[in-house]
Order: sequence, then structure tokens, then C-alpha cells
Amino acid sequence: MDFKNLITFLEELNKNNNKEWMDAHRKWYHSVRDEFIDWLDVLNTHLLKVYDAYYDTPGKKGINRINNNLLYHPNRPIYKDHFGAGLDKRPNTGDFYIEIGLEESMFAGGLWRPDPKRLASIRDAIDYNGEELKAILEKPSFRKTFGGLVEDVTLTRPPKGFSDDHPHIDLLKQKTFAVMVKFDNEELFQPNFNEKVFEIYREMLPFRAYLNQAISV
Repeated sequence: MDFKNLITFLEELNKNNNKEWMDAHRKWYHSVRDEFIDWLDVLNTHLLKVYDAYYDTPGKKGINRINNNLLYHPNRPIYKDHFGAGLDKRPNTGDFYIEIGLEESMFAGGLWRPDPKRLASIRDAIDYNGEELKAILEKPSFRKTFGGLVEDVTLTRPPKGFSDDHPHIDLLKQKTFAVMVKFDNEELFQPNFNEKVFEIYREMLPFRAYLNQAISV
């Protein structure tokens, strides 16, 4: 994958974020997009071989649109400043998210502000076996990689049905259950970058599996 070409494309798009420029450079965009899809296919093939429970997600299925959703966010630019994709994208579960951006990139996974039904399921899982999630979050290698849960708004009072002295009240008050790791784009150009992807996937997997099991019950 020629990440330098991808970053250069994003830099030019960021300076000319309009349909006229995109139409004039449509061939360049498609060549970058196709190569990104091919790279996702390489990752997908490897993960499919290594993990029995991995959900086959070819690059064309995993890649996100580069167009922003202007219906709900009319003030955003027409086009995003990154290429994004989700692998291990089993329907109705949290995937393994990859984003290659202008100055930094990221991996993420989990559930961002899940709907009330899913949130209730996660809280039920924490009530039943919060020690497992706590052990995942406190594992030294996990903390070194992700730091902890993504910071987001939390409840000021215990959720309905739970008391303030619950042993896992801090987790129960969370509205977002997601982790991420950002990295400088210089890492994209290292020969072992794919190995970094696989290491982060492996480290994140127990966390994602816990959440996905909770919302699948």
C-alpha cells in the first residue's frame, strides 16, 4: 500500500474540498481507493486465517464512504479528511475500525453511545460479570496500548436499577464503551506496519468480544 500517495491525495483534497476538484481528479481518487481496498483485503485474509470467530469482511464491504453525511451535519466539508473502514464487521456488533488520516491515524473498537437497548444489555453484563471487563481494561498491555475507555459523558447518578455502592458503578455510569489508539503517520511507512495492525487487533479482541457477547444475548 502506497500510504504516501494516499496522504498526498488527502492533503490536496483538504485544500480543494469541492466537487469540481474531485471530479477533475476522480481517476486519482479511484486508484487510491482501490489500493486501500486491496490493503484491507490483505488484513482481512490474515485475520480470517488466524481467528476462528473472525467475520469475513472484504475491503469493498469494510470501506466507508469518503463523502460526509451532510443531511445530519450540513456544516461539514463535502469530503472527509481520511479513509476509514471497519473489519470483523459482523452485523449489529462493534467492528475493528481503521482510519488513515491527514496527520495522524487511529484504530478503534467498541460501541460509541449505544442505543438504550444495547446500553441496558451491556450494563446487565457488567452487573452479572463486571470483573471480566474490569480485568480486560486493567491488563497492563491493554492499558499501555489504549490507556482506558474513550472519555465521554457519563451519568452523574447511578442508572435506574443500580445503587451507588455497586462494585462496578464507575463502569455502569458510562455511556460509551470504546477504546482507541492514535499514532503518527510516520508509522504507516514502516515495513512492519501490518504487524502493528494485527497486534492492536489482538489486544482489542477480548474487549470487543465482551461487548459483542453482551449485546447479542
